[in-house]
Amino acid sequence: MAATSRQNRELVQKSKEKLKYTKDPVEKLRLRCLARGASGIKGLGRTFKIMDDDESRALEFKEFEKGVREYGLTMEKDELQELFTILDKDGSGSIDFDEFLKALRPPMSNARKELITQAFHKLDKTGDGTITVEDLQGVYNVKKHPKYLNGEWTEEQCLRQFLDSFDTPNEKDGKITNEEFLNYYSGVSASIDNDAYFDLMMRNAYKLD
Repeated sequence: MAATSRQNRELVQKSKEKLKYTKDPVEKLRLRCLARGASGIKGLGRTFKIMDDDESRALEFKEFEKGVREYGLTMEKDELQELFTILDKDGSGSIDFDEFLKALRPPMSNARKELITQAFHKLDKTGDGTITVEDLQGVYNVKKHPKYLNGEWTEEQCLRQFLDSFDTPNEKDGKITNEEFLNYYSGVSASIDNDAYFDLMMRNAYKLD
């Protein structure tokens, strides 16, 4: 359901290769995130979310610069300034958090976005916009999980591990928002060129109609 280690390796390799030739500042930041694997963009989004103390969902340049650095991405100040100016479309001196993440996500067809949305809604049993262990019970079947089969893990531990695969290391909160799910699967999508394969993977993983 999460990206396989092979897909992640290919995505990291492909992104690092493309970074050598890319001049576009937005594409550069996108590739730097994807060079960390499928969860790279989601991880940067989580970093900014934590920094957004006033919950304005807007970032000024200093916050933007600090967020990129705290996430561990190396970029020159003038490069960051150019990127910020591109993203600050109305010239207000701040960028909209949601618009920023939309611009950063690798381009995806509407069909792929629709599949990701369907999967999220299927998992979000309570319909409150977040997926928790409680939501997953009865929806995500752990019976074939190797560690459940050998008695090493309980059902809850298997479900927690599923959530952790979407979460950000050291900042795990045991919840997945719609935005985080989309950010994560935009990374997975970038690792899969074939539309039919992506479609099959999502339908099989989440038993979508």
